[in-house]
Amino acid sequence: MIRAGRRQVVALGIAVVVLALIAMVTYLVVPLEQFAVGGQPVPASVAAMPRWQLAAGNALFVLIPYGLLALAGYWFARRLELPPMFREGAGWRVWVFWPMLLGLGIGVVLVIGDQILARLGSSHGFQHPEFPLSLFASGSAGIGEEIIFRGFVMSLWAFLLKLVLRSGNGRTAALWIGNVIAALAFSASHLPATMLLLNATSVAQIPASTLIELFLLNSLLGVVAGWKFMRDGLVTAMGVHFWADILWHVIWPLLGIGI
Repeated sequence: MIRAGRRQVVALGIAVVVLALIAMVTYLVVPLEQFAVGGQPVPASVAAMPRWQLAAGNALFVLIPYGLLALAGYWFARRLELPPMFREGAGWRVWVFWPMLLGLGIGVVLVIGDQILARLGSSHGFQHPEFPLSLFASGSAGIGEEIIFRGFVMSLWAFLLKLVLRSGNGRTAALWIGNVIAALAFSASHLPATMLLLNATSVAQIPASTLIELFLLNSLLGVVAGWKFMRDGLVTAMGVHFWADILWHVIWPLLGIGI
């Protein structure tokens, strides 16, 4: 049991370090103009900084808070009897292969849903980061957002709800309610970026069709990632999220097909 717990902690630490490395490499290789959002130029103070300082600062900014959130989520997951990072003995198909297939499938659903909702709302669909920023953003989101929303937010709410729901099915209900809460929080976290892209000063200025798409599609991804977390650990939720983003933010824009 102690050795298994140690493996889980090591895997969690590796995920946080990889996230910090992605954050660092992103600022070393991606052109700064790709970080401009909503047509606004990169601030002159940022553009004047040496790239290595931006990279190191970004990595440090990621390493500490995400490391603390990851440890807190690990504590809650263990008390919920969840596999914190991976289900012991499941094998690479469960840890890697099936999350990849499921993520790509969700990516297809995101593309189709975006096209349908964009036509209904007479818009051009969601904007995507330019390549190669889209690639690094997919890796960062796949690890970082899962640490925050599945590892921490979902586990925290499920732990608190389990204390309240003491019936025989209390744990199951707590996990699914926590999953939905985390999925909605995950969706809401995209509001600031959406406002910047649309040059909106308040949520009320975001078109209704865009809000529906934002919450519907992101919540779908969040709930599925949460389900995989419950079954097989956080690494499978990361895989689902990463591959969904790869198809949605990288492959689809590069194909140049859309409205």
